[in-house]
Amino acid sequence: MANGLPVPALELSSDEARRVILRAQGFLGADSRRGGVTAMLRRLAAVQLDTISVLARSHELVAYARLGSVGRAKVERAYWHDPALAFEYWCHAACILPIDDWPLYSFRRRAYRDRRFRWHEVPPTIDKVLEQVRNEGPLTTTELGGAKNGGPWWDWSDVKIAVEFLLDIGEVVCTRRVGWRRVYDVADRVVPSALLGEDLTDAECVVRLARIAGTALGVATRADLADFLRVRGAYAAMLDEALLDGSAGLVPVRVAGWAEARGGGRVTGGAARPNAWADPAALQTAPRGHHRTTPLSPFDSLVWDRARTERVFGFTHRLEAYVPKEKRVHGYFTMPVLAGGRLIGRVDPAREGSTFVARQVGFEPGAGASVRAGTVEAMAEALWEAAAWVGCDDVRVERVNLPGLAAPLQAALRLR
Repeated sequence: MANGLPVPALELSSDEARRVILRAQGFLGADSRRGGVTAMLRRLAAVQLDTISVLARSHELVAYARLGSVGRAKVERAYWHDPALAFEYWCHAACILPIDDWPLYSFRRRAYRDRRFRWHEVPPTIDKVLEQVRNEGPLTTTELGGAKNGGPWWDWSDVKIAVEFLLDIGEVVCTRRVGWRRVYDVADRVVPSALLGEDLTDAECVVRLARIAGTALGVATRADLADFLRVRGAYAAMLDEALLDGSAGLVPVRVAGWAEARGGGRVTGGAARPNAWADPAALQTAPRGHHRTTPLSPFDSLVWDRARTERVFGFTHRLEAYVPKEKRVHGYFTMPVLAGGRLIGRVDPAREGSTFVARQVGFEPGAGASVRAGTVEAMAEALWEAAAWVGCDDVRVERVNLPGLAAPLQAALRLR
C-alpha cells in the first residue's frame, strides 16, 4: 500500500509467467546447472520422495531433468552426505530439504508434538526407542527391531510408529539412507548446533517459508504457495498475512488468463487486481537461454500440483499408479515430457534389460497432421537421452496415442 492506496500489480502474460516459472525451476538458461545437485536442491527448496521406482526413483529423476546425465551415485551423495547437507521432513509431502531450513519447520514439529498422533497412536515405548537411537545410533528400523507387524504396509510395528513420530517432532532426523531404508539419528548429533539453537515462532517460520516457496515457484497463486507448504487453518492465515503485509517478500502480479486469486490475493483492487505472487528478483530480467528437453517425474515440483500444471501449461496430468490397470488411460508411471518450455506429451516408461521401453507415448490432442515442428524430434530426443542415462542402448515404442505420429517418431528414433 502507498499512502493508503492500493499498489497496482505488475501485469504478466501467461507466456511470461510460464518462462519465469521455468527459469525458477531450473529448466531454462545455463545458470540453472551451476552448482550441481546441491545448488539445485537449494533452488527448489524441496524434492519430493516416493517409493515408486521405474527408471529411477523420483528424487533422482528430478536431478536428471534439470542437470542431464549426472551420475546417480553423485545425486545420492548430494542429498545424503556426511556432514548432512539435507534432511527428510514434511513439506509438500515427504521431501528432501536443505539442512539450512531445519529451523523453519519447527512450527510443524511443535504441531505434531501437541497432537501426539498422526497415522497411529504413539506407543508408550517411545522413550525407550529414543534412548536406543541416542545410545546406539545411527540406526535403521530393522536395527531398532523391525518395521512391520506382519500385516499390510500400514501395519507398522511399535518401533516404527515410535521412531517415525520422533522424526515428526524433531527428536530424531534422517539425513541419509542405506538403499531405500531411512537411517535415524538424534538431531543434536547431525543437525548443526547453530540451526538447532535458532528458535522461531510459528509465524516467523511461515513467513520465511513463504518467501522460499515463492522463489522456488517463480510465480504462484496463494493456493500454489499453500500447496507447496501444505499449510491450512491458522498457518494458512499466517501465510495470507505475510502476503498482505509484504513480510513474505513477494510482490503481487496479475497473470493474464489465470483465475482470480483467493485469500491473500485480495490485497488490491482496480484494473490490476492481482491473482498471483512473484519473486521480485525473478522479474528483474527476462528469462533467456536454452530450454531443457526431458521427461519429468510426476512428483517433480514443476508438475506436482495438478491444478497449477493445467493453469500454467494447459496440460491435464494424473498419476495412474494407484488406478486399477484396466482403468488407466496413459499408463502406470506416466511422465510428462517437457520441450521448448511446453509439455508436449507424455511417456509411460519401462525397462527390459538394456532396452528402454515406452509402453505408450502420448502427444497432446490437436497435434496430428498439424503437429508443431520439432515436437516428434523432441520426443525422440527425450526418450533417447533418458534411456542413455539409465544405461540402455535401445529404445522401443509399443504404442502411440496418435497413430499418424507413430511412423515419424520411429524414424526420428532411428536417426538418433
